Amino acid sequence: MDRRNELRNIASCVLILAVVMALYYPVISYPFINYDDDAYVTENTHIRAGLAWSTVKWAFVSTENANWHPLTWISHATDFEFSGLRPAGHHFTSVLLHGLNSALLFLLAFYATKRRGASLVLALLFAVHPMNVESVAWVAERKNVLSTFFFFLTLGSYGWYSRKPHWTRYGMVVIFFVCGLMSKPMLVTLPFVLLLLDYWPLERIQHRSDISKLVFEKLPLFVLSGFSCVITFRAQQASGALGSTTQFPLAVRLENAIVAYALYLWKAAWPSKLAVFYPHPGATVRLWSIAVSIFVLAAITGIALTLRSRKYIFAGWLWFLGTLVPVIGFVQVGDQAMADRYAYIPLIGVFFMITWAAADFFQFHGTPWALSAAVSIGVLLAFSATTNRQIGYWSSDMKLWSHTLAVTTDNSFAHRHVGWALFVANDTDAALPHFREAIAISPNDAKNYINLGLCLKADYQLDAAIEAYKKAISLTSDPIILATVYTNLGVAYAQAGKYPEAYESYNRALQFNPIFNAYFDRGLLLERDGKIEEAVADYQHSVELRPTARGYFQLSRALQQLNRSQEAQASYEKARELAADSNASQ
Repeated sequence: MDRRNELRNIASCVLILAVVMALYYPVISYPFINYDDDAYVTENTHIRAGLAWSTVKWAFVSTENANWHPLTWISHATDFEFSGLRPAGHHFTSVLLHGLNSALLFLLAFYATKRRGASLVLALLFAVHPMNVESVAWVAERKNVLSTFFFFLTLGSYGWYSRKPHWTRYGMVVIFFVCGLMSKPMLVTLPFVLLLLDYWPLERIQHRSDISKLVFEKLPLFVLSGFSCVITFRAQQASGALGSTTQFPLAVRLENAIVAYALYLWKAAWPSKLAVFYPHPGATVRLWSIAVSIFVLAAITGIALTLRSRKYIFAGWLWFLGTLVPVIGFVQVGDQAMADRYAYIPLIGVFFMITWAAADFFQFHGTPWALSAAVSIGVLLAFSATTNRQIGYWSSDMKLWSHTLAVTTDNSFAHRHVGWALFVANDTDAALPHFREAIAISPNDAKNYINLGLCLKADYQLDAAIEAYKKAISLTSDPIILATVYTNLGVAYAQAGKYPEAYESYNRALQFNPIFNAYFDRGLLLERDGKIEEAVADYQHSVELRPTARGYFQLSRALQQLNRSQEAQASYEKARELAADSNASQ
């Protein structure tokens, strides 16, 4: 490639990165949100240790949050190493990765097809599309943008390999694919994507006999996908994330999958009412929506099969259908019907179909370059305006979840999070109705009763809070949730003056899961009863599990009572240090 083309490619990549940075710049100043950001960063003791060797070892054995994704954990730990609890650094990394993904998509499309204009529009459409906001603006979704980065590197390595097959080049494909799987297991469909690329645009399938050779060529990748599926299934099963066949029968999953496929297409074309959580309709999916969805999917499939000369239509359509399979709901994880973040990679197939069809249309009709460019820019500006508005909803918990309530119905999850945002803001009167509404919609969800109990306890309705916690205990067998509930129950009992019951609750909590606040709260009770040695032991366990200023301060006080002045002073200094770090990050 001559120097002029190289400069054009560099200029295109710079333009794409500039567009992403300009569009997503507001995100840099946004806080963490009250949905999984705690589990991935703010409350995760391993991540808060930064790039320690213990964190790296934990990352490779952990299946927390129902996934095995060690590179995602290491990515978060790296951000914490440099940014601490200041969210700006965490957000910047996600925005940068989205920009790099968009630039890589341009390069891959251009080198494969030599169509610069269409490739640039494709990359910019991916860069500014509103459905991608969730993947970029949400710190906990780092796994999406990170895995896609390795997804594109795998595709690029495969294109390099396909020009001159050699085991060293194939090795690069394997390495990047493994990195992608270690970032997010959704990439298990990537070997199928490579087969689609063999069909178009690489044109490696000339005869039917080529198909079996190309499938055989990818057997190592299929094996890796199989291992990833097994690990992910076990992790999700162990965490209780898999929906039961009682709650989501096979027929219900199939109905929702059909409608979800069509809704992804609709939201790609008309991205309105985007939400961070779409509640699963269960068995209430309407017959007409299923019928319309089947018609749309069948019609597009028919068009793709008919227009065989336009290979990008068939390849793009199968890309969309295939890459959504892991998250379309056949294996139900969580209670959502669909999610914008799931479409981050799949919609690229649709974008290919649209941009290449438009380019061919303009070319066939001899449309002037200026007019085709104006149409493309108009579409991109319209999507950018919608994206800008969507980004604004992520500026606070209240905006995010209030918007979600406004665009969805019967959303217990959103009511819970709006209530929590109000509770954190000390507005218990406003939070209480949301917690009660969450229970009314989902009466069998233990977390709704936990939040209700916290709100009632804060309002000094201790007996009612205790009953709410007992109800939560009856609804779950998850040891982590049970540890949290029993800890909160212990606090309620202690505030009510029922100290034996409080002791028993803390002990039960620690039997289920040794969480730091159970040790801390039991330590307060022990110190109150004059059992200082035992209180010191509990405070020490607490700060080992999670170093907090409050924990070290209480430990310092207890040590002082034991005349262990030197240790008390060291704990006090540690408390001051943590308090200063906390204030600096706010």
